[in-house]
Amino acid sequence: MSGEYRTLAGRGESVLSVRGSEFIGYAAAAEGTTAAEAFVETVRETHPDATHNVPAYRVRTTADTPLLREYSNDDGEPSGSAGKPVLSVLQGRELENTVVVVTRYFGGTELGVGGLVRAYSQATTEAIEAAGTVETVPHERFVVTVEYDDSGTVRETLESTGVEFEATYEETVSFEVRVAVPGSDDLRDRLQSATSGRVRID
Repeated sequence: MSGEYRTLAGRGESVLSVRGSEFIGYAAAAEGTTAAEAFVETVRETHPDATHNVPAYRVRTTADTPLLREYSNDDGEPSGSAGKPVLSVLQGRELENTVVVVTRYFGGTELGVGGLVRAYSQATTEAIEAAGTVETVPHERFVVTVEYDDSGTVRETLESTGVEFEATYEETVSFEVRVAVPGSDDLRDRLQSATSGRVRID
């Protein structure tokens, strides 16, 4: 599981009406459990008056170990009618580092377990299709801290490798770097070499 995997290319939403109930699907990529749970909480805060906010996710617990955490919750719907169907769509499409929340506003008509399974599955599928999928490799983040004199060298090194980073200029300069795991050790070595070991990497 350390190689490429399929995840979402962006965020996606869907809206589905079934016999008066409205189902709103939200899908996003999430690197790890913390990011997935933060996304779930954001949706809950957006819809505090919803009848149900049903979450599910499949995420790698760390970037470089073969551990996949799967989670779903029915959030008050009949057992197995909501969270499991959402998770089943993620499993069926072999998506990893992906989180989905389907918000439901009850419309007054009971749908039955079968109707709920179909509605939650469809809302999930349409949200994923709206987001799009992409093949990627595991990434990790680390922080590079240097004195001002070396900051230009570090920036040039990071830019030359094409990695994502954000720089913060305070008493020292910190670069928060996101890099593909297969190239992370090489990048660390290049940064140490370019600054003659004066860089701190956390």
